[in-house]
Amino acid sequence: MNHQVTTPIAAFVLRVSLGILFLAHAGLKIFVFTLPGTAEFFQSIGLPGFMAYLIALLEVVGGVALIVGFYASWFALPLALDLLGAIVTVHGKNGWLFTNKGGGWEYLVLWIVALVVQFLIGDGAWSVKPSQWKPSRA
Repeated sequence: MNHQVTTPIAAFVLRVSLGILFLAHAGLKIFVFTLPGTAEFFQSIGLPGFMAYLIALLEVVGGVALIVGFYASWFALPLALDLLGAIVTVHGKNGWLFTNKGGGWEYLVLWIVALVVQFLIGDGAWSVKPSQWKPSRA
């Protein structure tokens, strides 16, 4: 197998998968818990309520950026920090297994590692990059 050919495709698959997961994650905050409900939860754990809106915005914009490949590798880092914050504030105290009551931190660590890998390998194939929008010099 030629890794020079398949690595960009693997980066694309990872990028789109992560983007879909973040849209679903944001959708939970927006459509199930609602943004005001998420803000109340944030306040209940000692965070400012407005952070719920910022986090949801990051997850939607970051999810879309990952899917289309618009600076996707750079969106991966703040999204990883978002999940690290979820471990520190909510899931860390619930233990390792995500199936524990309240959800542990195993799944979030895997997600963070995947985001770091995305950052390291880049946007991959079929990405929308601003540098591609510049007219070529012939």
